[in-house]
Amino acid sequence: MTEDLQSRRIAWFASLPSVLPVEMTGIWRGEGIPSGHPLDGVLENLQWFGKRFHADLRADALLFQWRPGRLVAIEPAFFPIRIAICLNRFGKTTVARNWFFHFHRMVLAKRTTASVKLRTIEGAETAAMVYDRQPIVDVFRRIASNEVAGMMVVEGDHRRFFFRLRRVDLPGKAP
Repeated sequence: MTEDLQSRRIAWFASLPSVLPVEMTGIWRGEGIPSGHPLDGVLENLQWFGKRFHADLRADALLFQWRPGRLVAIEPAFFPIRIAICLNRFGKTTVARNWFFHFHRMVLAKRTTASVKLRTIEGAETAAMVYDRQPIVDVFRRIASNEVAGMMVVEGDHRRFFFRLRRVDLPGKAP
């Protein structure tokens, strides 16, 4: 069942139009798209907000929001992706959420953590966010004018994690 759902999500994603890197500029609210991936539900449990893409095509790969109006960028390198995938059940617990909230200051990003580039996937060029210190690439395709689908590709893992991003305007916040 999980492989079938993964296959359907991959086919759906491939059917969507490409996105240019410059079109990603701004702040985007994210949510997971269930696909049978071990990380389904983990980011939401940890109060993931989304992603921020800067005009210089640098990005804050992981933004969290624990207080209204305050976004916090986390350094993804502190969470080895292969370990995170293995510990996915823990990531869905209240204990994990509380731990993450209380210790997030230790893993704050000091600068942007990824870059946005054109990448070819499934025969089409589209915007992709390449993490600086993780073997991860998030590939993007357009759903609507202010909404994109994301597919996280972890080097060496055939499974894909899917999410959607919706562009948001936060009062007093510049992209």
